[in-house]
Amino acid sequence: MNDNEKIIQSLKGKLIVSCQALPSEPLYDAERSIMPYMAKAAELGGAAGIRCNTVRDVEAIKKAVSLPVIAIIKRDYEDSSIYITPTMKEIDELIGCQPEIIAFDFTDRIHPGGISSEKLYHQVREKYPHQLLMADISCFAEAKKAAEIGFDFVGTTLSGYVEGQFPSDSPDFELIERISQETNARCIAEGKIHTPEQAQQALAAGAYCVVVGGAITRPLEITRRFAAVFNH
Repeated sequence: MNDNEKIIQSLKGKLIVSCQALPSEPLYDAERSIMPYMAKAAELGGAAGIRCNTVRDVEAIKKAVSLPVIAIIKRDYEDSSIYITPTMKEIDELIGCQPEIIAFDFTDRIHPGGISSEKLYHQVREKYPHQLLMADISCFAEAKKAAEIGFDFVGTTLSGYVEGQFPSDSPDFELIERISQETNARCIAEGKIHTPEQAQQALAAGAYCVVVGGAITRPLEITRRFAAVFNH
């Protein structure tokens, strides 16, 4: 079993914790990364992997924990609505800190510079043939295409977040189940998973593993959920 196969197997049926803080959030510190502390807490709590954003956080987290990392860079471009690892520039930056997995937007939208998601995938595969890749998709058609062209993981990350889709506060269990039953993809359930019961339901629907973010690592979001009960 090679290193990539070991990484893939280590995540099967397990929890991945998303440790991210954007500049607009309370846990973002311009001087130093707070996320390694979140990642260490997640590791001690039983997480099998970490999803994180920016080179700074990836490098700091990899020093703090021994878990595989799913790395992204969120960056805005004027000519595209895509912001999760939008171009080869972000891929190149992440490769420098050697994350186990790199995730990027694989929706039908056009990436900056007029590049399609499929073209970007092939460019990345050609340049970095041994890098594990995760497709962040929003619907079944995108998941099917991602599975067919060879992504190592397909995540439901963007379901409900793309223009024209109906936003929901619940996980897209139907999408998880379709991907798991109708494609050969390793489906990573991600998005709006707020409780252990929902995570368990995602696994029961066929998810290979589950990413939980805000419900664990965003105290502002968690507090708002509790405070809403008192504000009525």
